[in-house]
Amino acid sequence: GRGFAFRRKQKIERQYRKLLKKRRQVHSQQDDQFTDSYPEHLKHLYFAEEEELKKRRTAPEDSVSSEEKLNKASEETLRHHCTVLPPDGDEKRARIFHFLPIRESVVTQEKFKNKTSNQKAKEEYEKIKAERARKKEEAEERKQQREEAQRLYKKKKMEAYKILCKKTKKGQPNLNLQVEFLLQKIQQNT
Repeated sequence: GRGFAFRRKQKIERQYRKLLKKRRQVHSQQDDQFTDSYPEHLKHLYFAEEEELKKRRTAPEDSVSSEEKLNKASEETLRHHCTVLPPDGDEKRARIFHFLPIRESVVTQEKFKNKTSNQKAKEEYEKIKAERARKKEEAEERKQQREEAQRLYKKKKMEAYKILCKKTKKGQPNLNLQVEFLLQKIQQNT
């Protein structure tokens, strides 16, 4: 049969394979730090952004991008700026307007309109979260109303039961109270 030496050999081989696997995982995490954590339905957007970033990095530094030219021009002509908050007071969507020549101020406004896929996903998540919170509050409110209605119903039923169950000294049902109760019920319905 297979003795203790064979089992020892298998154990060492397993440990070695484990070690190799860990090393491969560490290298792959360093190489693909972006790709692992993306949700499946948004991966293509993140890959496109990653490619754009790589192109920007590999572009020659002598040729200055159009955005940098605009920034330099705006720095030279910048005199005043104004921060405008939206009606809901969300500071994340605040816009800063620079008093520049007309062509450049249009460009600054367009920058705020274009959002990355990550920002869009965050906004969508916030909308869904707010919707869930609203639904939860409505459900809680309905539950409280239902409980209040049940409590009132039980209280009314208990009062009726007490009146109808009253007995005389001899143990007979008290018909006077029962007739009065029925009279009140009829008067309430009409």
